[in-house]
This record gives sequence, structure tokens and C-alpha cells, in this order.
Amino acid sequence: MNTMINTLLDKTKGDRWIWLIIILLSLISILTVYSATGTIAYNKGVTVEKYLLYKHVIFVILGIGMIYISHLLDYKYYAGISKILMIITIPLLLYTAAFGENINDASRWVKIPVIGLTFQTSDLAKLALITFLARMLTRKQENIKDVKKAFIPIMGSVCVVFVLIAWANLSTALMLFGVSILLLIIGRISIKQIMMVCAGGAVLLMFIVFLGPRAATYKSRINSFLHPEEQHSDKTYQADQSKIALATGGLFGKGPGNSTQRNFLPHPYSDFIFAIIVEEYGLMGALTMVVLYLVLLYRCVRIVTQSPKAFGALLAAGLSFSLTIQAFANMAVAVGLGPVTGVPLPLVSMGGTSILFTSIAFGIILSVSKDVEEKNSSKKVIIGEIPAMA
Repeated sequence: MNTMINTLLDKTKGDRWIWLIIILLSLISILTVYSATGTIAYNKGVTVEKYLLYKHVIFVILGIGMIYISHLLDYKYYAGISKILMIITIPLLLYTAAFGENINDASRWVKIPVIGLTFQTSDLAKLALITFLARMLTRKQENIKDVKKAFIPIMGSVCVVFVLIAWANLSTALMLFGVSILLLIIGRISIKQIMMVCAGGAVLLMFIVFLGPRAATYKSRINSFLHPEEQHSDKTYQADQSKIALATGGLFGKGPGNSTQRNFLPHPYSDFIFAIIVEEYGLMGALTMVVLYLVLLYRCVRIVTQSPKAFGALLAAGLSFSLTIQAFANMAVAVGLGPVTGVPLPLVSMGGTSILFTSIAFGIILSVSKDVEEKNSSKKVIIGEIPAMA
């Protein structure tokens, strides 16, 4: 047994705490999705195991495989890959807006031929933009204050991706825009230019909220959040059912598989999976989830501060901020601290493409961490050899 564990540890590099968090989140995901999908499977006339759980477990295993493969690749190669991803992403987002699968009045998905699975293009866009920004900010450092050479090329990519995603998925676009601003600050873009970006983003946001194709939906969700007492119960249904799940969870919850609100929440396995976790595992379960994502952020910040290269630091910072902001946005919606959105809980919510792209992000962070560890270990060897040589 010890030999097997040692072999596994030798083959997996990078921060051990992040690996532990990945395993824990994956286990929590399988347990909660198993419980949350019971009603759906029953309505379809099949068992959970045959219809949904097996499918989810396969994606979780594939996700861990993607983490392993991604973390083996030297993170410096992702600079070149980011250009290819951006070239693919923008036409794909345009195609999605025009011809994508329309679900709940939003064209966010593209159906993959042959296998028939739907693919959410914003998942690819997040990964592409963050890696591309890290690359651009690193390469433009000598001219980082130059508007023509640095600011316009960098912000052009941010604004184009923001608008194309926001057209159908405003919450994801806003989070990605926030991560981009954080990267601009770390990348030494001037405060004046960042303020200009924020002003431009605000104008684009107002245009999309009030004149975009989903303007009525956005207004309704904002009004339901700010003035729930004035809304019809149909408009606050999801938020109300989530609050019931939270209120009945207590300190230790009802126990695994004993959720009742999974029968009423429209998306208990994705958007509102945190509510099911609280209902079944109580306040202790909620605190566990919060601590896991906070520890993840802390370990990633350590990687950022220790990374000897700017690209590695920016890459780890962007991806870790994206994951943790998304996690806390999902939990905030579930507890009533934000309007209802379609943001999944990273590595926990059910969703094939979401799990796979989240896994790649984890793998890239671990790749940077692996490089940091190798640099630190080589320094220790050199320092240790000096006295012997003397």
C-alpha cells in the first residue's frame, strides 16, 4: 500500500494541498450530485446510477485525468497555446450567438457533432482570455504604459470577449471582466487606463442590460433580488426554495441523500448545488466548502508570490481568481446574497464541459506550482553544495 502511495506521489507534482482539495471537491461532487439528481432520474423512469451518476463519475474521472495531463506540460507552452485558443474562441462565440442551442432564452451552447453533447463556449473563452492576457501582459512589460503598443491590443481582446459572452451570459462575463481587471493591476497597467477600462465596461454593461436580447430577463432578476416582496412568487421561486433548504439544514444537516428541496429546486445539481450541500450537511458542510475554496486561494497566492517568472505568476493568479470568484458567486446566489445566475460551483456542480475546463485550469496552476518547487529544490541543492566545495 505504501509503495502504491509513494508511486502516486512521485508521478503527481505541484502543491499537495491543491491536490487534496481537488480530491475532496470531487468526492463531495459525486455524493451531492447522486442525491440531487434522484428526482430527475425517477421522472425519466431510470435509476440514478444508470442515467446520471455514472455519467457524472466518468466526467469527474476524465477531469482528474485532464488535471494530470495539464500539470505535466510545462506552463510556458500555454503562452503559445493561448494564441491558438483566442483564434478559435472569438469565431466560436460568434457562432454560438448566431446558431447556438437556445436553452432558457440564452444561446450559450453548441452541440458537438456525432456524440450529441452540448458544449458551453464561455468555458473555453474564460480559459483562453486569461492565458492570453497573462501572455500579453508579460510580453508588453517594456512598453506597458504605451497606449498603442500595450493598452489597445490588451483591452481589445478583453472587450471583444466580454461583449460576446455577456450577450447571453452576463454573470460569467462580469466575473471574467473582474478577473481581467485584477490581472491588469498585477500587470502594472496604469490606474488611469484601468479606470478608462472600467468606464467603458460600465457603458457596455448598461447597453447589454437595457438593450440586449435578454434585457427583460436581467431586469426581472435584479428586481426580484432587490424587491422580492413586490414580485410574484413564480419569479422568486428558485431563491425561496434555496432559502428553505438552507433554513432546514441546521448545524449538521439532514444527512446524505435526505434532501427534500431537490424535489422543488429547478437545478439542484448545478446552479443550486450549494443549497443541497447545506441542507444535507448543515452549517458544518457550508463552512467546509468555504474553507476549501479559501485554502485553494491561499495556496494559489503562495504560488503567485513564489513564481520566478511573470507569466507563471499572472497565469496562476488569473486562473485562481477566476475559480474562487466563481465559487463564491455560486454560494452567494444560493444564500440570497446575489440575483439568480447560471454559474456552477467549480469542480462540484454537474456539467461535463464545466468540469473539464475547470480541471484544465487546476492542471495549469499545478504546472506553475511544479515549476516553483523545482526551482526551490535546485536552489537548496546549490546552497547545500557550497560548504562542501569550500
